[in-house]
Amino acid sequence: MKPHFNKSPSSLAYFLAHPVFTHDEFRTARLALGGSSKTVNSLLHKHLKSGRLLRVQRGLYASVPGGTNPSEYSPDPYLVASKLRPDAVVAYHSALAFHGKAHSTWRRYQYLTADRPRTVTFRGLEFVGVQAPLSVRRLPDFGGGVVVRPHAGGEVRVATLERSLVDVLHSPEQGGGWEELWRSLEMVEFVDLTAVVEYTLRLGSALTAARVGFFLEQHRAAWMVEERHLAPLLKRAPAQARYLDSRRVPGKLVPRWNLIVPADVLERRWEEPA
Repeated sequence: MKPHFNKSPSSLAYFLAHPVFTHDEFRTARLALGGSSKTVNSLLHKHLKSGRLLRVQRGLYASVPGGTNPSEYSPDPYLVASKLRPDAVVAYHSALAFHGKAHSTWRRYQYLTADRPRTVTFRGLEFVGVQAPLSVRRLPDFGGGVVVRPHAGGEVRVATLERSLVDVLHSPEQGGGWEELWRSLEMVEFVDLTAVVEYTLRLGSALTAARVGFFLEQHRAAWMVEERHLAPLLKRAPAQARYLDSRRVPGKLVPRWNLIVPADVLERRWEEPA
């Protein structure tokens, strides 16, 4: 989001237009109007003291709506996650939740970054940094599948459903485990299968290619998966049998994908009546 003051030099106008912002963003906007770094720090200090702003962490601020008690106000967590690093992208289970496709509600929000992972806790919420996979870490948008969406008066950089599908299968611990990610992904009505396959191949992981292929094959009818979508994934599947679960949970071999799949996943036993 380009810093601006809505054609007004008022800091309050900036706060209204930017519910969550960084020190650098505010500084850039003020300096464009002829201010100084000293003025920037003075203004931030003034509005923090008055309760008009909250400091989420060093260099990151949230605007407090008028008439709201600052000690009780929680800024939108997706806006916060998007600003924790300059390259932050809301991802994994949090991206599914942003798109309304998460089976469970969490108080943990994940964001992708090229830097070392870090965790920030604020207002009882946990913001967890996850380092982007090495194969895409230095690529633009970490290999693609990143969009900017208006949200809660600001903008959120977030992984698409297509990328999120692949990401949680690549790192299932970031999706909440097999049942949670399976149930979440089954809430998705439609995906661009070409984008799913292209991003999967970009990751360069035979195991991920097999996991994605197996999942798509299980959902052929619902997502109109054709053999042409599966063929590139089959070419990248492991040459020898691999466990679906990194903990080497026993299961049944699915020869087409060379995957040993736990019975709970293969038969989706969580769907059985209690």
